[in-house]
Parts: sequence; C-alpha cells; structure tokens
Amino acid sequence: MKTLDIVALGEPLVEFNQDRADPTAYRAGFGGDTSNCAVAAARLGARTAYMTQVGDDSFGMQLMQMWQREGVDVSGVRVVQGADTGLYFVTHGAEGHQFTYRRSGSAASRMSPGEIDLRGVAAAKFLHCSGISQAISESARATVSEAMRMARSAGTRVSFDLNFRPRLWTAERALQALLETLPLCDIFFPSVDEVALLTGLTQVRDIVDWSHVHGARTVVLKLGAQGSVVSEGGSVMKVPPHRVQPVDATGAGDCFAGACLARLCAGDDLRQAVRVANIAAALSTQGYGAIAPLPRWPEIEPLLEAPVAD
Repeated sequence: MKTLDIVALGEPLVEFNQDRADPTAYRAGFGGDTSNCAVAAARLGARTAYMTQVGDDSFGMQLMQMWQREGVDVSGVRVVQGADTGLYFVTHGAEGHQFTYRRSGSAASRMSPGEIDLRGVAAAKFLHCSGISQAISESARATVSEAMRMARSAGTRVSFDLNFRPRLWTAERALQALLETLPLCDIFFPSVDEVALLTGLTQVRDIVDWSHVHGARTVVLKLGAQGSVVSEGGSVMKVPPHRVQPVDATGAGDCFAGACLARLCAGDDLRQAVRVANIAAALSTQGYGAIAPLPRWPEIEPLLEAPVAD
C-alpha cells in the first residue's frame, strides 16, 4: 500500500518579493515550483514529501524548517556541504511580476541519480516533476528521468508541469526533453503560452491533441484567468475559473498542480479536482509570495457551493 500521496522532485528557492508600497523593501519567503506544489498539496491534507538538495547555509536550513512546519516529509532532502541554496527576487510593474534569479551552481542543480535517495517514489501515489526540474542541469535532468523510470516500475503515477523557462534552456532542448517525458506522463500540466513557444500551436484543441499524440494520458491545460481544459479518455471539458483581482500571481500554477493532485488523492474525479485547483490558484494570488498565501481547505470548501462563472 502506498504510504504517501505525492512526492515532488526539483529545486527549492528562497524568495525575496518586492513590496509594492515601498519598492526598496522585499518580503522574504520561499519558492521553487515543485516545492510550492508539495506545500500546496500538504495544506489541503495530502501526505507529501520532497526530494532535492539544499546548501548548508542559513537559507537551506530555513527551507528545511519551512517544510517541517508545513508537514512535508524531508527524508529525501540532502544537505550539501559548501553549496549555496538558490535565491530569486520578484519585482512588480505594469506588466505584472518579473523574476530575477541567483541560482547558478545551486545545491539542487548539482543533484544526480546516485546522490538523491529516490526510494520514496515507490511509496507515493504520484511523482511530481517539472520542466524546471529538468532544466537546471544535465545531472538534474538525469535525476528526473531516473525518478520517472522508478515511478513507472513501481506503479506510481507521474505528474509533470511543463513550466518552460527560456532563461534556463532553449526551446529546442526543452521540446526534446518534453517529447521524451510525455510517454512517461500520466497527468500533464501545460499552459497555452508555453506550448506555443515550443511547438507553435496556439489553439486549445490542437494543444490537447498534440499532447495526447506524444504520450500524455491526461492533459490539464491551464488557461489562466479563463480557467482550465481537461482531457481524459477521449472527453474534453472546460472548467470555469474562480474570478478574483490578483495581487501577486507568483506560484499560482504550482498551487494549481498541488491542489489538483491533492484532491485526486482524496478521491475527487478529475473535473472536480480541477475545479478545486482553479479556486485554490485564484486564492493564492490574493497575497504576496509563492508559499504564504497558499490556501487551506476551510478557505476553499465554501466557494465550491457558489455558482461557477463562464
């Protein structure tokens, strides 16, 4: 019997988020897409674990303490002596939020299959990885591949968030990695803009069909403020959004994935899980930072009774 719901693998980061009222001030917090996903799922009751490497600096220790507070198992986290933990800064302007990273050579980017303890993959219902998990280094990409291989062998379902970041690698390399990943993927979380950058496809149905043709079993296409489209077993459905006026959208897509996986583990069908994910992601934009505003179930449950918007 599986003892964990979700094991996530990737790069955690310490976050410094600009204060809109005082652009010279920054709020300290935490980020990293797969870490955000694990915390989001844990806040909704899922049993989660994280696998990564952190530096033996104060930032790495702060991340360890945060995961422990959030109920995320850290037995798969390795502390690397002499290594740095990655950082990023979020600034806000008329075109939304922008990111500046200080992650080159981070402890997480040095992970390799032989050094990360991947045994937790077999104990979970889902393994969650992302394009960022693959892009930070060749050894990290090999670690993701090995974790996915282990998941398939153990009957653990694989969840993959595309999260294409042009600053980390080229579209050509990202597309090649995606084509290798999709046949191993049970649930694929892309966004329209990301797929367009990699394939040139811009229409929802074309993106869904392309994803299935290349191996994805279930596709959950993120449409931002327009909600989501889910495709499974030949059925394609639109799931309306939960409308809010966003304050800071940092990590909203990661919250979406975490909430969706948590609710699938709780027994929801796919459409209901994605409806919860839409609400959770919207609520996560009502505060600053990737982790701090992630909602808990009592904040979401009353909203499920409200009429859905088209």
